[in-house]
Amino acid sequence: MDEESRTVTERIRKESGGTPAFEQLAATDDMDVLAAVLTAPEQPLWAREFAAHRLGTAGDRRAFESLVLLLNHRDPERCAGAAHALAALGDPRTARAAAALATNELRVAYALYPVRLLTQLRAPESAPALITTLRRRLAPHDPYRKVALACVEGLGSLADPRAREVLKEAATHPRLAMAAEAALARLPQGRAGLT
Repeated sequence: MDEESRTVTERIRKESGGTPAFEQLAATDDMDVLAAVLTAPEQPLWAREFAAHRLGTAGDRRAFESLVLLLNHRDPERCAGAAHALAALGDPRTARAAAALATNELRVAYALYPVRLLTQLRAPESAPALITTLRRRLAPHDPYRKVALACVEGLGSLADPRAREVLKEAATHPRLAMAAEAALARLPQGRAGLT
């Protein structure tokens, strides 16, 4: 078990109160038992999250929908755990779902983890979604600075030349300037990079 999975397990153990139901979910190696928790009625959120996380990190795609919902949850710890499991899952739908969440202006307060996941996935959808999200965050008095910074850092990591213009604009914002300059320095210089 990796460190992130250990963190999720310990958090959920506390949230569940260490109930026998939690211990059964923690002990089982039966993926069908875990998948049943996702569709059974009246399951507590902690049980659904734990089952989805275990399935996702095991590469079982039955966890996909539950993990996407958790990726956009109001609780950052749930978002972080879902992002970790989605990255491990390797489902080809993940990047498209993360891009939809990152660019949804009605849920922008919860876009930090979808943005970080897109950076990690390095999928074709990653740079366009981060560019779109960052462009919106550059509006005057936008309150989502952490999302903007994650976009800038992600675009630097992706080193996609299409990000050049939005990163130049971000460099004029005092709180983003250093990160944007660092991101710009990572972009390739060739023909696509000349401006």
